[in-house]
Amino acid sequence: MIRINKSRIMYVFGLTALFIAAVPIVAMATDSKPAMYATIWAVLPPIVAIGLALITKEVYSSLFIGILAGGLIYSGMNFPKFMNHVMIDGFVSSLSSAGNVGILVFLVILGMLVAMMNLSGGSAAFGNWAAQRIKTRRGAQYSTVTLGILIFVDDYFNCLTVGSVMKPLTDKYNISRAKLAYLIDATAAPVCILAPISSWAAAVSGFVEGKNGLSIFIQAIPYNFYALLTIAMMFMIITMNFDYGKMATYEKNAVENGDLFTVQDTTALKNDSAVETVHQGIVMDLMFPVIVLIISCITGMLYTGGFWSGKSFVTAFAGCDASTSLVLGSVVSLVITIVYYMIRRVVPFSELMECVPEGFKSMVSPILVLTMAWTLKTMTDSLGLAQFVANMMDKIPGGLIMVIPAMFFLVSCALGFASGTSWGTFGILIPIALAVTANRPDMMIVLISSCMAGGVCGDHCSPISDTTIMSSAGAAVRHLSHVETQLPYAMTVLSVSAVCYVIAGIMESPWVALAVGLVLLYVVLRFFKRREGSYVVDETQAIETATAQG
Repeated sequence: MIRINKSRIMYVFGLTALFIAAVPIVAMATDSKPAMYATIWAVLPPIVAIGLALITKEVYSSLFIGILAGGLIYSGMNFPKFMNHVMIDGFVSSLSSAGNVGILVFLVILGMLVAMMNLSGGSAAFGNWAAQRIKTRRGAQYSTVTLGILIFVDDYFNCLTVGSVMKPLTDKYNISRAKLAYLIDATAAPVCILAPISSWAAAVSGFVEGKNGLSIFIQAIPYNFYALLTIAMMFMIITMNFDYGKMATYEKNAVENGDLFTVQDTTALKNDSAVETVHQGIVMDLMFPVIVLIISCITGMLYTGGFWSGKSFVTAFAGCDASTSLVLGSVVSLVITIVYYMIRRVVPFSELMECVPEGFKSMVSPILVLTMAWTLKTMTDSLGLAQFVANMMDKIPGGLIMVIPAMFFLVSCALGFASGTSWGTFGILIPIALAVTANRPDMMIVLISSCMAGGVCGDHCSPISDTTIMSSAGAAVRHLSHVETQLPYAMTVLSVSAVCYVIAGIMESPWVALAVGLVLLYVVLRFFKRREGSYVVDETQAIETATAQG
């Protein structure tokens, strides 16, 4: 009996399709733009990468093949041009960007901080402290969501901080790492897009030229149905105490067998246990570095925004450089944390220095995925994905004005999913929304909000999104385990949000649409709970399993 490796078949099929597809382009490519610029071909690279990742469950090679697809289409099979575009315009350019490098530096320093907190015993002490006060799985999940909501300044910071703080507690109650990753991801971008004082508010304000961007951002909050319903979804799922889709499998395995991962990933496991707890720390050994990091990052945002140069608090936040702010804040907090541990004499200096390479190694996997995701975005940009979407939006008939918010939301979802970036989606679609509403100013807020919500939704669902990648890193779980378990939840909220935007377009009121959305979401979840395949958690069994494991 010959065994067929489906992953290999899919890779061979994908590569063959790419080369066959690229043949017609050879004679038509030009030096300035590819022959298929701003056509449906611009969508092919992310579709190839995401499709292969979901089918083969392997993210590195899938992203790389997607990048090769973009390079082939751009170069028209011209090998020197192909190599230059992929390596120089793609990888080298992505790693030469000050903003991207800043994010990578922040990741590495945060990895070092997490390693030091684990080594000091602070994480274990917090787990023990929380366990004495939080007695149920629900309480552990509520605490995770609450902490995620409180850390609203920046989504990158949110993903890694919530993960490092809450892992000891969620592990104690056998909450699967996939569920933890979902709770982290769902309180990252969806919370930041609702907070006027955040790096996201600053980004959105910058895309609205000639108007008070921050004022528009605040007015758009009630219309941001996806973000609001995502937060409601988490509380409903926790309160109703069940899971569905792939998440049900992971949670059932965690509760009944004590297996937090279900699908083992050697890299994630190594990163998770790279630095063992060898010192008897206290809760403050965990909380002090986190508090210092929050204060330092907020101070960094005010500094880069010009607060100490005479600008107001709000203006400084709106004009801050988020990447630079996070680097400055993390460096300061790292130095202060090292000094703190030395004063406390909880960890010798030599052992703290051993955490530096360990922290770096723990972030190698997300750094690799982020680098390839940025390079893939470079490929789609060079193929005119933004222009293709703009051209499609221009073809919307004027008579469909009432359903345009829902259409903008869905297009924004698709673009965010394909590109893996919500900020890029804002930059493309918000100017189009402003142009569409030039003669209908009453529709401006709802359209801008639909672009924002759709961008967050696409970013939330996409396997190549940086926040999705960092949520996996924060929970120390296999990346595709997070993607496949989160997707059904995100698609549920997406569907309900689309209905809300249809209602908002007709009634021009966010509150009626939001009320309908909350009721509809509850009804849908009740339906899923009764379906075969869903998993209702037995709280008693969960506690017994956790107790048996010590």
